Amino acid sequence: MPKTESMGRVLAIDFGKKRTGIAVTDELQIIASGLTTIDTNNLISFLKDYITKETVDLFLVGKPKQLNNTDSESEVLITPFLEKISKAIPNIPIKRIDERFTSKMAFQTMIDSGLKKKQRQNKALVDEISATIILQSYLYNK
Repeated sequence: MPKTESMGRVLAIDFGKKRTGIAVTDELQIIASGLTTIDTNNLISFLKDYITKETVDLFLVGKPKQLNNTDSESEVLITPFLEKISKAIPNIPIKRIDERFTSKMAFQTMIDSGLKKKQRQNKALVDEISATIILQSYLYNK
């Protein structure tokens, strides 16, 4: 049954050591769009600012895994971020989603959409597309 009350957006985070890709849904949680890529050091303040302007129902954070299903080494960077965001923005739940192939898929998406080699080397764009793929995957499977 579709919800009739107002829904908020789902915001996906492709967390990275230096840069973090952000994607967001529309209010009906149907369409995933890349929002931006930001310096990871500014991530919490960006999210705090964003939720003052938009209603967000859920933070979706990619869970990097190895092919053998164990956590990847970048998980050690994500865990402290999850603790920080839970304290900074306690009223928005966090859900994790497997992001094993998103960077490869993002790169392929860039090729398929005809982006030139120079544009494909823009790591910030790769991060934003990766966040969008994480979000699309969540929407498709929810």
